[in-house]
Amino acid sequence: MTQEQSYKKAVNLLSRARTDKGFLASASDITNYKRVWARDGVICGLAALLDGDLSLTETFKNTLTTLAENQHELGHIPSNVFFIEKDKVEVSFGGLAGRVDTISWFIIGICNYAHLTNNLSFAEKLKAKMDKGLKLLEAWEFNNNHLIYVPRSGNWADEYITEGHIFYDQVLRLWALKCINTLFPSEDYKSKIDIVEEKLVGNYNKTEYKNPFHPKAYKTLEKSSYWMASINPSGYQTMFDALGNSIALLINLGSNEFQEKQINYSENLRGSLRLKLLPAFWEPITENHEDWKLLENNCKYEFRNIPYEFHNGGTWQMVNGFYGMSLVKNHTEKAKDVLRQIKKINSVEKFKFYENFNSKTGNPTGVEYCTWSAAGEVALQQYISGKRLLA
Repeated sequence: MTQEQSYKKAVNLLSRARTDKGFLASASDITNYKRVWARDGVICGLAALLDGDLSLTETFKNTLTTLAENQHELGHIPSNVFFIEKDKVEVSFGGLAGRVDTISWFIIGICNYAHLTNNLSFAEKLKAKMDKGLKLLEAWEFNNNHLIYVPRSGNWADEYITEGHIFYDQVLRLWALKCINTLFPSEDYKSKIDIVEEKLVGNYNKTEYKNPFHPKAYKTLEKSSYWMASINPSGYQTMFDALGNSIALLINLGSNEFQEKQINYSENLRGSLRLKLLPAFWEPITENHEDWKLLENNCKYEFRNIPYEFHNGGTWQMVNGFYGMSLVKNHTEKAKDVLRQIKKINSVEKFKFYENFNSKTGNPTGVEYCTWSAAGEVALQQYISGKRLLA
């Protein structure tokens, strides 16, 4: 099958998951995935914008409208919205913990929709809702130190062990701030962008930063080729977070020299693994690790984070889509290779677009016909062709 035929399969899956309320997380008949999810819906919507299909773009608009209409009075954006009947909805803001990253995805989605469809009025109508979300994120700093505090299970890695000032959530918020500042330039936004960038560059890797967030932990931190996964009161969580680091590369965080170190680390890691793609987090937590019990008990229904699977070292096409997009600017051939590998695993079992894969065995895991697995392929292919998001 040609690359173009593979791409059409991915776009077709997004089309199959369309509803008049927005994108579903999967075209499979699984109740929990037949919902309009914030991060899944926005990621699918970003791919739709890059593709340019008008019906998919309209579905993205509907996704954002659904999220906006169900925003909590305090500013939370739903984790997901389930339409039980036409006018009866069930709104979730998270399971074992509330979700923090949905606000940033919501803002990123609105701003990119407005920008790429040349429909600024849509963003203007929702600006108050975006500002309310940003204000809540500021409240979630708790200590007014410009870093959001995220509970364990408070973002996309909802059964993993990261908690505290998680890098992914910080850099995602930074992306959201940059997006809204592009459409609605403001000294307040710009000031926040500058100080958040300073905090991230200064605290999430060892430099000569004069005012570290956690001085004791920072003192013993070793230099690394990637941004640390989190800082919490007990110190650093130093595992490699592929999505957080990929978004940082995408929005150009840090020096060119450090970005090249990130890419070298990432390329060496994916080259060492069976699927030639990045795992979500690395290294896997095993049963003899001090954090195993935290991981084993962090699930609402069934344990899925066995080593090399799911968040615990599993491979996600969605994550690698963002990584590939971050490579396009200076490493196009590497980005093309990432796309080839994504297409290879999306095509497993006649294009079942599995949610993720075991990085050691290469076997598929998770839900079939997962829309953001298709979105990762679509977005990366469009980035390689020259399309761009606000970043």
